[in-house]
Amino acid sequence: MSWYAPPTGKRGYQPEFSDAGIQSCLTIKGLFGIPLRQTTGFVESLLRLARLDWKIPDFSTLCRRQKTLNVAIPYRGGSGPLHLLIDATGIMAEGKGEWNAHKHGGPKKRLWRKLHLGMDEETLQIRAVGVTTSNVGDAPMLPDLLEQIPADQDIATAPADGAHDTPRCHNVIAARGAAAIIPPRKNARLWKPTTASAVARNKAVRACKDLGRVLRRKWTGYHRRSRAETKMNCAKLLCQGPMARDFDRLVAELQVRITVLNRYTDLGIPVTEPIG
Repeated sequence: MSWYAPPTGKRGYQPEFSDAGIQSCLTIKGLFGIPLRQTTGFVESLLRLARLDWKIPDFSTLCRRQKTLNVAIPYRGGSGPLHLLIDATGIMAEGKGEWNAHKHGGPKKRLWRKLHLGMDEETLQIRAVGVTTSNVGDAPMLPDLLEQIPADQDIATAPADGAHDTPRCHNVIAARGAAAIIPPRKNARLWKPTTASAVARNKAVRACKDLGRVLRRKWTGYHRRSRAETKMNCAKLLCQGPMARDFDRLVAELQVRITVLNRYTDLGIPVTEPIG
């Protein structure tokens, strides 16, 4: 890892530490849930144990760089085409939990942020991350999640819930050469068959009416999205209660915690086998 930043070749102040070095410090902060001042002392002790005579960024540098940090999310690719499971969940950024407020009283004001994730079905690695305010729906974030996947990566399927049953989502998924496994809404109507994605969606609507929703979900493999629901539970446990209050810093903090979650997945996941 390059700890110090290379010269930018531009006039003005040159950054002293690289993005990888700043992200490493923020990873320590997010992993142990410690403030910035304690993070600098923790990193300094680690470098001393490693006998590295490197300069340590102070807490103000970490706070300033966190706002504009381009977090690199490491992942382990699968053996075949990507099956991207898409889901979203709410993260409480400010305020106490419902149980705490009910037991101890106090203000019930809470601030929620929305975490959008795209997960690889085979490796259970999170490949795409998006953070928005609570008033942004799931469907508008789907194109941004697909843009985070490299263009040379083949996407086989993109299972998502019924909130993504919009023409834009179907068209974006079809543009990547993937099959959209999205259950139509209960009051879904047929679209004009002007595009291939609209024709495929109309077939899904007819299949739900003729075969039923349960049989169609088994036929299309929609039940595989349960893995995304399980990963969402892990993300909520790790990303709940962030320390940052500024939105840009909050986005960087949640992205760093997602990198920690991917590292946890690399260490090992439980394997369930039926007995009897």
